[in-house]
Amino acid sequence: MKYKSVFDIIGPIMIGPSSSHTAGAARIGRVARSLFGRKPKYATISFYGSFAKTYRGHGTDVAIVGGILDYDTFDTRIVDALTIAKQEGIKVKMTAEDAITDHPNTARVIIGDETDRIEVVGISIGGGKIEITELNGFELRLSGNHPALLIVHNDKYGAIAGVANILAKHEINIGHMEVSRKEKGKEALMVIEIDQNADEIIINELNSLPIVQQVVKIHD
Repeated sequence: MKYKSVFDIIGPIMIGPSSSHTAGAARIGRVARSLFGRKPKYATISFYGSFAKTYRGHGTDVAIVGGILDYDTFDTRIVDALTIAKQEGIKVKMTAEDAITDHPNTARVIIGDETDRIEVVGISIGGGKIEITELNGFELRLSGNHPALLIVHNDKYGAIAGVANILAKHEINIGHMEVSRKEKGKEALMVIEIDQNADEIIINELNSLPIVQQVVKIHD
């Protein structure tokens, strides 16, 4: 395995004690917050595997709530995240689950308010790195380490070409792309990791496509 920098080996700057159980958890929570797009009114968090056994002792609970509060991995407020969430009126519920998952450090996060909710499944793969493996029932693979576009669209021919043409027009390079659908011809999800942040002009153009229902961007 090749490393680009020393931080790929020792992990990111973070609140301890574990890069997998704290930095990774914080990033899962923060990606969920980014996808939701605003402060939620409630958060229901389910831990699996190693997370379920040690989430209190390793600070996974405060880390993932810190992420939901939009704190970065090194933000010292993470240690008080549960108290701060309560002060801000966010109802937090956590459970340890017995179900066996594909990865030992797995968390399911449901956040929402009176108008909307999202459900995210994330795994912490070590060194503070994560993957989001599920969003609202769609299977995906999202690292959270790069700018990304999540595009909910109708599962029809020409959808990928339409999106790709807009990105090409604005000279946006695609680093990784995949499409997931629950049923043929119904709703689908396009996940595109890109090399630079997409501005509002691009988002508006994507939203104007007839097949597109919603565009969510994740900043670098």
